[in-house]
Amino acid sequence: MQHSTGYIIGFSAAVCVVCALLVSGSAVSLKPLQDRNALVDKQKNILAVAGLMSSDETLSADQIQTLFEEKIRPVIVNLETGQVDSETDANTFDQRSASKDPETSQPAPTNASKILRIPYDGLVYEVVKEGEVKTLILPIEGMGLWSILYGYLALDTDLTTIRGITFYEQGETAGLGGEVENPRWKALWPGRKAFDERWNVKIQVKKGAAGPAKDDPYQVDGLSGATLTSRGVTNMIRFWLGPDGFGPFIAQLRDNPRWTSVKGT
Repeated sequence: MQHSTGYIIGFSAAVCVVCALLVSGSAVSLKPLQDRNALVDKQKNILAVAGLMSSDETLSADQIQTLFEEKIRPVIVNLETGQVDSETDANTFDQRSASKDPETSQPAPTNASKILRIPYDGLVYEVVKEGEVKTLILPIEGMGLWSILYGYLALDTDLTTIRGITFYEQGETAGLGGEVENPRWKALWPGRKAFDERWNVKIQVKKGAAGPAKDDPYQVDGLSGATLTSRGVTNMIRFWLGPDGFGPFIAQLRDNPRWTSVKGT
């Protein structure tokens, strides 16, 4: 039985509409699960850089969320003043989204990290034990060779000793710049110093090998064959620890040894 051209076109269009509705419905129904997975992955990276779980440790999503809620406290900070913003909900604030919105961000000054906009507020994380802040975790981002790298830098309570670094999103060349995710390279960071005695940002990823942290506190081994990615890591850390990033906030803490502006009562 032969069908007219109009019938075939109409039938094909109907099939396309049904398929589109099925795909759209699946996307909508999967979004809550995707959002939760993204949140858990973010929490896992923060716990890892805080030293509260290892990168190869296997925990369920519920276990990760419970550990995060017990040990980590998010805090909103005004980047210009360094003051804590208690009016914004830290649990729902998205720094990446804020940096893209003209109402919640401003153009960044020319910088080596090629950051185009910076949010008015930033989101930091405190590792809390028995009511005391033990580690400060700062989000970092900046351009590598091919991509923007997103990660976290953890500082000790002296605000200069690095506790760890991690990158949770990057598109650098596998085996070269992509080695920013290599646990062996990340293990070179703890014990290094972010600032010198005058609180100038001094840490850098050098070309070649650095010495151990106690002998060479301001340098980290470069990534072999990835000079521009290595330079990008240096640039982004210096930006976010500097005056246009979390520098004013760190200065506030430095002038207040008890961190009363941040700690809970």
